Amino acid sequence: MALLEIEDLSVSFVTARGRLRAVDAVTFAVEPGEVLGVVGESGSGKSVSMLALMGLVAAPGEVSARRMQFGGHDLLAIGPRERRRIAGKDMAMIFQEPMTSLNPCFTVGHQIGEAIEVHFGKGRRERRHRTVELLELVGIPAPESRIDSYPHQLSGGMNQRVMIAMALAGNPRLLLADEPTTALDVTVQAQILDLLLKIQRERDMALVLITHDMGVIAETASRVMVMYAGQIVEEQSTQSLLATPRHPYTAALLDALPERSPGAARLPTIPGMVPGLDARPSGCLFHPRCHFADRRCGSEHPELRPVAGSQVRCHYPLGTAEAR
Repeated sequence: MALLEIEDLSVSFVTARGRLRAVDAVTFAVEPGEVLGVVGESGSGKSVSMLALMGLVAAPGEVSARRMQFGGHDLLAIGPRERRRIAGKDMAMIFQEPMTSLNPCFTVGHQIGEAIEVHFGKGRRERRHRTVELLELVGIPAPESRIDSYPHQLSGGMNQRVMIAMALAGNPRLLLADEPTTALDVTVQAQILDLLLKIQRERDMALVLITHDMGVIAETASRVMVMYAGQIVEEQSTQSLLATPRHPYTAALLDALPERSPGAARLPTIPGMVPGLDARPSGCLFHPRCHFADRRCGSEHPELRPVAGSQVRCHYPLGTAEAR
């Protein structure tokens, strides 16, 4: 049985220009202990989808879904108080940019201890002991002294480790990691990814890794969900996706990897950019940037459908008899 099941998740924002949809009928599931990669350019709806799952989309945002179930709990039916018991404990999230996610006015120990208090109600001495354990778990040296440091006294990599410690405070069954290596140098990125995977394996914890970096996905995830303009455009196992991408957008992302263009004068690029919420094109949302698009692509919206062991939203999936 899947740990998480989402069906037709949509997130829209009511503005002066009308209702704008940031996430459009997203359906996916996460198995216990699985590592799912969610990839796509900025503006693809990756982060908003996970914030909706955590119940963190504030007004004027509106969240709707046909089904949203986690660990036997119907997230659409339970009240706000029970939802808060789940979010941050059984289901936790590591947010982007630790320097803006952490409160600069409190020590890192206080902020981790607050998460422990909310979910377990332990006394001050127990919270401090548990906080030191968590800081040690995520590889922060001399945790007994670092517990009283403020975020500005730590490096970006150490603050990211603090964010991971906060997320792990509730012993989650599912961890959502939103761009966990953003703004970190390459060496620290590798350390953070290794840490997340080590903890995931040790705890048999499900992990959803949100990123725009296909290289990160290749090294970490067992299955990949590719998003574009608020929709899922492809989903299949990592190994299959890297070998035989079915959607032109996925193929373009892979072609842009430096290791796939050794010695090339210039890396391949995808022309244009992800359309804004108020500028979604008709038909296939990717067709203005697609080399294979024809008149049908500009007028007829493709549905997400099974193709050769994958799920693809394309009229002409690559590597099939339908391909153009």
